[in-house]
Amino acid sequence: MPSSPTPRTLGEALDGARPYVLSLFRIVVGLLFFCHGASSLLGWFGGMMGTGKTVEAGTWPGWYAAVIQLVGGALVMLGVGSRTAAFISSGSMAYAYFHEHQPEKLWPIQNGGEAAAMFCWALLLIVFTGPGPWALDRIFGSARANEAAPETQREPSTVG
Repeated sequence: MPSSPTPRTLGEALDGARPYVLSLFRIVVGLLFFCHGASSLLGWFGGMMGTGKTVEAGTWPGWYAAVIQLVGGALVMLGVGSRTAAFISSGSMAYAYFHEHQPEKLWPIQNGGEAAAMFCWALLLIVFTGPGPWALDRIFGSARANEAAPETQREPSTVG
């Protein structure tokens, strides 16, 4: 029985874990995003901004953002329509940053927009990397998920 080749470099060893780490990344980002929506819409985790309250239904933009966070976060976390949900969610965070935070001060550290900026970029990364192997779309054999995220050829790693 032939054994699998031993990775020659650290980069090759890490490349083997990439799909699974991307799945874990997607799950954690989705869970954290979901928690933001759950706190604002359902009053979980101390409610909106720790006040114990929920956002008033239909108010712009807070209620709509919370719905996107709750639903988008759940879909991303579970790996169901991840790319579409991540794209919409990323856009909502870009809106939140540029409309709500950036007018106050330029830098996220100064305007309280760190979470919006990080979620925007993390979710955008998921749009391009796909959900990884631990996604419900893939586990249940959705042909659409396999077409939407074809396996990419790996380039040789230069990390030693």
